Amino acid sequence: MRFRLLSVRIAVISDIHGNGPALDAVLAEIEQEQVDRLVCLGDVAVGPQPGAALDRVAETGCPVIMGNWDAAFLNGLPAMEGELGTMLVEQAAWASEQLSEAERDVIRGFVPSLELSLGDGLDALFFHGSPRSFDDVIVADTPPEKLDAMLDGSDANVMVGGHTHFQLLRGHRDLVFVNPGSVGLPFRSDPAGEQVRVSPWAEYGLLAHENGRLAFDLRRVDYDTDAYLASTLETGMPHAQWWADCWVRPRAK
Repeated sequence: MRFRLLSVRIAVISDIHGNGPALDAVLAEIEQEQVDRLVCLGDVAVGPQPGAALDRVAETGCPVIMGNWDAAFLNGLPAMEGELGTMLVEQAAWASEQLSEAERDVIRGFVPSLELSLGDGLDALFFHGSPRSFDDVIVADTPPEKLDAMLDGSDANVMVGGHTHFQLLRGHRDLVFVNPGSVGLPFRSDPAGEQVRVSPWAEYGLLAHENGRLAFDLRRVDYDTDAYLASTLETGMPHAQWWADCWVRPRAK
């Protein structure tokens, strides 16, 4: 899918993970930014409030990229090793069970990628993990030769992906890669470690190309994480207390 725009401001959200309050806070700020487009990079419903998050994204009418958990809701959950993997799959199974068939149809409408022309010969490609796979992981220290393979097949100058839950701006060869972070589950530590730590804010990004100037703005938005986490304990989601304990609580002002 490809569209052509000239002077443009694009808000990018990703990895909502069933967090309605975080999504509402981000969308409220985006409404004040007078953007031309909103793009969602996927992984919308997996989390404590799957239907609410999916419905809220659908209300915006924005294009949504298919994420790995979105696809798993349609095609079957992955096998994951270890105690952490077991808990994540059990939470995902619960979230999937909360969705109606109409909501699954919404996920079926997600697209693999989206390309936008930014003008002046610049093109932006939006995806979840990489253009090659929604499971690919691009981080600050991904070796250049591996990144070459992940990004192969597109002539876009600007690559925009999510999946890792870490905000990132990285130059590579003659292109720029940007990750807006996670709206609903922004990691503070690598989840491959012994303990998952989640930051007490929501993240998103703004991409602007105006008057020959390309700019990226990585944003953090505060919301009431204590109220959100308290509400998750009432949802019936498996391992909800463990989930809540993963969050770093905001400092008292």
